[in-house]
Amino acid sequence: MQSSNAKAKVFVHAEGKEFHLTNGQVSYIVRVNAEGKLLQLYYGAAVSDRDDFGYLVEMQRRSTASCPVEGNLTYSLEHLRQEFPEYGTSDYRMPAISMAQANGSRITDFRFAGYRIGGGKPKLDGLPATYVDQENEAVTLSIDLFDAPTGVTATLKYTMFATLPVIARSVSLHNGGEKAVDIERLMSLSLDLPDDDYMFTQLTGSWARERSIVRSRLHPGIQQIGSLRGSASSHIHNPAIALARPETTESHGEVIGAAFVYSGNFEAHVEVDPFAVSRLQMGIADFGFTWHLDPGSSFQSPEVVFAYTSQGYNGMSHAFHDLVRRHLVRGPWRDKERPVLINNWEATYFDFDEKKLLSIAKQAQKLGVELFVLDDGWFGERHNDTAGLGDWTPNPERLPEGLKGLAQRINDMGMMFGLWFEPEMVNKDSDLYRAHPDWMLHTPGRRASHGRNEYVLDFTNPDVVDEIYRQMHAMLSTANIGYIKWDMNRYITEAFDVTRGAEHQGEVFHRYILGVYQLHERLLNAFPNLIIEGCASGGGRFDMGMLYYTPQIWTSDDTDAVERMSIQYGTSMFYPLSAMGSHVSIVPNHQTGREVSMNTRANVAMFGTFGYELDPAALSEKELKQVADDVAFFKRHRELIHQGDFYRLVSPFERDSRRNDSVAWMVVSADRTQAIVGDYRMLEHPMSPFTRLHLQGLDPSLRYRIQVRGGASTINGMTFGGDELMRIGMLSTDASASSSAEAGSANSLGNPHDFSSRLFILSAC
Repeated sequence: MQSSNAKAKVFVHAEGKEFHLTNGQVSYIVRVNAEGKLLQLYYGAAVSDRDDFGYLVEMQRRSTASCPVEGNLTYSLEHLRQEFPEYGTSDYRMPAISMAQANGSRITDFRFAGYRIGGGKPKLDGLPATYVDQENEAVTLSIDLFDAPTGVTATLKYTMFATLPVIARSVSLHNGGEKAVDIERLMSLSLDLPDDDYMFTQLTGSWARERSIVRSRLHPGIQQIGSLRGSASSHIHNPAIALARPETTESHGEVIGAAFVYSGNFEAHVEVDPFAVSRLQMGIADFGFTWHLDPGSSFQSPEVVFAYTSQGYNGMSHAFHDLVRRHLVRGPWRDKERPVLINNWEATYFDFDEKKLLSIAKQAQKLGVELFVLDDGWFGERHNDTAGLGDWTPNPERLPEGLKGLAQRINDMGMMFGLWFEPEMVNKDSDLYRAHPDWMLHTPGRRASHGRNEYVLDFTNPDVVDEIYRQMHAMLSTANIGYIKWDMNRYITEAFDVTRGAEHQGEVFHRYILGVYQLHERLLNAFPNLIIEGCASGGGRFDMGMLYYTPQIWTSDDTDAVERMSIQYGTSMFYPLSAMGSHVSIVPNHQTGREVSMNTRANVAMFGTFGYELDPAALSEKELKQVADDVAFFKRHRELIHQGDFYRLVSPFERDSRRNDSVAWMVVSADRTQAIVGDYRMLEHPMSPFTRLHLQGLDPSLRYRIQVRGGASTINGMTFGGDELMRIGMLSTDASASSSAEAGSANSLGNPHDFSSRLFILSAC
């Protein structure tokens, strides 16, 4: 029996108890055993279907095993690969679910109760999730598992996309019993793999150095990342991981990647048991989490999207990039090119008035900038970071004509107008706090911690969300505001919901994130053409959950071009260039104090949404001309940059001083006729080796002309085969190969210096 949607199919065998999901790229096979437990048989490269994959179930007597079936010494859940494992009935590994019941027990026994197959992909109530425009773009398998003593049904949802090697997985629970249960753990994904020969890749860091790539070999026990910071997935660990074979490179080898479509507390871990089975799990962090599920009520977990490829880390990235661009980002800005912007923050901080803002905007418009963004300080009594948050009305001293007047004058210049908000926070010195001190998240009888002189509003309370929506709606309705920078500058402490009882206090973190999502959804419904750029002290909430509402996210508060090479390189593991907010900022840089040329700052920022954080009046005539040229260049190529396939070529995390600490990447058009290569050098060294860049993604049958931006119209006037450029490599030796620091190669940077860069533009001929 087969149910299909175009290329995505579900084969059903064994009288409705074996399921093979495939789209010709990947296969996912599960089976219900005689005890009604759902087993994992295979996940990986697509295989041909057969009537029965039962031979993949292996059972053998092991002396230490606990056996739930009396008289059967070979059947133990500890030694079976499962889809929805439980603790306490012979499996001692981490479970996918734990529920506290009325009698105090946490033992459950979920058994197969039926299935459904449908075209397309259902929405997840109140949560961000991937979607399809047409029913034939995906097929969804739903499998019901039932725990008889509690009356709770768990529904596992699997969506196979037709043209991507990606599956979306989530779990919903419905309490059909007579007594409440407390959900204490619910993993959206639990995947048992038959061996442990993998490298664990995580994206880690902190504020201003987000998403560094760290890899380690799987070992017995548990390797885990996560966040308990409440209001964000965090700068520390990004909610996405990859498992790759040790020999895997950027271009070759098996990789399994998984990303959580969620923005709050999470955990992602791999447990390796004594028999080399690797259990990958991802979901809401169970520490501090309990959800009280009354009879007749339901709970939906966020979804995990996971991908398999044999084309290396770049192949995994392409799958996720395409997923984000086609099946996660929504609305008109999914397919429209984002405007080049200028933000006044580093130019003025809090020291501005309308005249100063208009001066910046006027000069920026002459340079080709399309969007002016007014950052912090425009509202209430906001003269520094100690006051004003929560009072979203314009300050008449700074904006005598209000937002409407300022926006109109910006629009009259031919530019869009954008505005900064931090809607989830409040200062004690604000009218909102004075009227509603109970709206601040706090635990009664305990001291409330602050961060950046601000406190977190209680978004578990619908009244709070309603009030912030009212204020933001009023501003967006009054003025022609086409863009919001949505900031969030601190994590949650003293979490407590003063509107609900003790049995609901474990729900605070999740309800908070649901409130954040609800506010985004309401604003986008009211203003469907609005661009919201996500921001959480920079990259603290750069995750798949936010990309459902915000088509781009401020990648990091660190705007230093050298640091941004690492930050953007790591971010690209799971997220496309079209999602990365990236700007040219002031030098010396305000985060590192480093001075980097305008050329390199632009050459890094172009591989993102592109914009500026500076005052054009502070630039020289030469710099102003370069800004105009850079903006024009980016506009010509932004469709390629945002929609093309991105390839990482040389990693900043594996620098070789003999090669002048190089970093390189490239983007290739879908038809492979156009490409742009970014080549960056850190510290120059004399007498360095000759270098070549092995390009990727080109058509081996085509020939390409190569132009050095700002240099020769073509390299030596020659053309090169795509096969040459990928297999032999593109000569990229710079002048530091010469002991006298003279330009000594066709691709020279000129006089070499630290933090140099160049762009190569390839065109098929």
